[in-house]
Amino acid sequence: AWAATLDSLSSYALTLPDSAASLTADRVDGPHSELVTWTEAAQSAVSSHLRDLSLLQPAEPGVAFPTIAEMSNPTISGPGDGSPAAASLVRRLEAIADHAQQLFREMDFTFLFDPVRKLFSIGFRVMAGELDPSYYDLLASEARLTSFVAIAKGDVDPDHWFRLGRALTPVGRGSALISWSGSMFEYLMPALVMRAPVGSLLDHTCELIVTRQMRYAAALGVPWGISESGYNARDLAQTYQYSGFGVPGLGLKRGLSEDLVVAPYATALGAMIQPEAAVRNFARLSDSGAAGRYGFREALDYTARRLPEGESVAIVKSYMAHHQGMALVSIGNVINDDVMVERFHADPVVEATELLLQERMPRNALVARPRSEEVKSAADVRDSVPPMLRRFTSPHDAIPRTHLLSNGRYAVMVTAAGSGYSRWRDVAVTRWREDVTRDPWGSYVFLRDMRTGAVWSPGHQPSGVEADTYEVTYSEDHAEFSRRDGSIATKLTIVVSAEDDAEIRRVSLTNLGSRPREIELTSYQELSLAPQAADIAHPAFQNLFVETEFAPQIGALLATRRARSSDDRPIWAAHVVAVEEPTGTFIQYETDRARFLGRGRSVRSPISVVDGRPLSNTVGAVLDPIFSLRTRVTIAPGEGVHVIFSTVVAETREQVLDLADNYRTGAAFERAATLAWTHAQVQLHHLGIESDEAHLFQRLANRVIYSDPSLRPSANVLARNERGPNGLWAHGISGDLPIVLVRIDEAEDLDIVRQLLRA
Repeated sequence: AWAATLDSLSSYALTLPDSAASLTADRVDGPHSELVTWTEAAQSAVSSHLRDLSLLQPAEPGVAFPTIAEMSNPTISGPGDGSPAAASLVRRLEAIADHAQQLFREMDFTFLFDPVRKLFSIGFRVMAGELDPSYYDLLASEARLTSFVAIAKGDVDPDHWFRLGRALTPVGRGSALISWSGSMFEYLMPALVMRAPVGSLLDHTCELIVTRQMRYAAALGVPWGISESGYNARDLAQTYQYSGFGVPGLGLKRGLSEDLVVAPYATALGAMIQPEAAVRNFARLSDSGAAGRYGFREALDYTARRLPEGESVAIVKSYMAHHQGMALVSIGNVINDDVMVERFHADPVVEATELLLQERMPRNALVARPRSEEVKSAADVRDSVPPMLRRFTSPHDAIPRTHLLSNGRYAVMVTAAGSGYSRWRDVAVTRWREDVTRDPWGSYVFLRDMRTGAVWSPGHQPSGVEADTYEVTYSEDHAEFSRRDGSIATKLTIVVSAEDDAEIRRVSLTNLGSRPREIELTSYQELSLAPQAADIAHPAFQNLFVETEFAPQIGALLATRRARSSDDRPIWAAHVVAVEEPTGTFIQYETDRARFLGRGRSVRSPISVVDGRPLSNTVGAVLDPIFSLRTRVTIAPGEGVHVIFSTVVAETREQVLDLADNYRTGAAFERAATLAWTHAQVQLHHLGIESDEAHLFQRLANRVIYSDPSLRPSANVLARNERGPNGLWAHGISGDLPIVLVRIDEAEDLDIVRQLLRA
């Protein structure tokens, strides 16, 4: 019977990879190909276990499998005669156990123990050669496991246990031990291996705090399980930051109500107290997007100030080994009758110290109410003020309202009318002039209704068509233009990639009418590919060195500037268009500005757009280079479509082709937008700049980009000037860059100077 069972299991194991392969036929993307990898790993593991079982298989039917220890006895053998292998395995396991015991004995906890306070320090300051002045002084702490083991070993006196704080906090109709941050980790991590006897102070506390966590989350409308974890903020290396989070009222820490971060591993810990509720919460976490390829992800961050606009939650997409480990141990305890707890307490030194855990609830203990003001306001945490935005409802300003986006190398400036420029390092990618009257410079998209011939643009420029409604929104990571023209709603979102030297402009069109609409979209960028000063000095001369080409394999326009000397840094630019869920491959292109605009016309009414003429598909050494791509979309009533125009820059043709290939899919925008938001938050956090201050700096940049006559000195002051720009040279100021002058009258105004320097 055993032989038949093993043969059957072997047969099933061998079919696993084949089944996975048939399920993923013709699918080569990551998640599906990984299914094959994991089923092959599972098949290998099953086969390994089956080999072990074949050695342990009893000789007689109805006889139980021997243990490994029994198999190591040469007098006991089965058909497989596995006693030599079993004996070798037992020796290895015993050696590992002996080594673990040695490590345990040599671990000296007195190193971190303060004999005067009779408390453990939180750490040792290596540079100063002294203990950290902060201590673990609460019983409701993960460190109580350390305290218990140190006492069991005899490293510290049992009096230490009673030096741990036992202040209580009201929870429902009872009271529980207070912790530092009110996290599930502090209360329940020790319970992974350490008993909380029924009716004890620890047992009572653990029951109450899980209930409190569940009710707190229910009041906020989120899954429960708040604990220390990663959250939706990153450092300059793009690493998620980590902090302690908890429930207000359970912890002494200030500011617990200011964050709302849910960690799935906390639900696993809570399963040891309320397993059925944990199962339901795991399902809710999965529905909220917390389930990942390798298990539940690190956390869900619901804190409003760390969320992109329009989002209600941010998934912290990382996996921390110790959190995954705690979850596995906890679930193992739930389904195997506290197996890890029983193993821990089977050790004689632990068993001899168990009496410490029997402590009962005190009758007349002091009940504290930590941060009562936070407990009252905690329900409003999801409604806290989101990041500040700048909004404008008119493109008609005496001085254009600007916004800057940058990844540190590639920068885009846009105005509320939709104009602006693109820069890469010290090179102007697109042509721009400070022209507050016409403002005709920038990267544009023309929209044309194929039935009516109506032409407009997502921004006010360059078409100049007045919209029924118009709104511009500036955020740290993007600029957004929204308008409505009849039954078509248009939204243009501009982001700069945080990882590549690229700008992405997504045009979103929504058909609010009752009939299908066919819309033609045509991009337009006047190229410079030269330093701004050189382009201003002689634009026609600079144009002579620009060559264009079309790469049909990826549908990209390319442009490069021929080097005039060995000192010229090479530059290549590319322009691509992508349609999310494309309905066809219609595409036209143009790189000759004269052909695009037509004789005597301007960018306000180019003949190739207004008259609906096809683009000429001209490339080469054109006299006046541009980038222009055209595509068409059909929009059903009530439906929408996204069209993405991207411009990328690199030093070589190969590099720019690779970048263009990456950005010719609709999915590229979502990734770029997510990374741009993250990059903006990281930079603001690193520089210590709040959102409102960042917008203040943007307004200052506005005054630097466009001169404001209202800020100029009076005519009398200007008349007293006796020197020209060369008067600044003796002070090391060339005059080539904008100059900001700040005057202060008192020392108290130095903060203004500091703020300007940070800007």
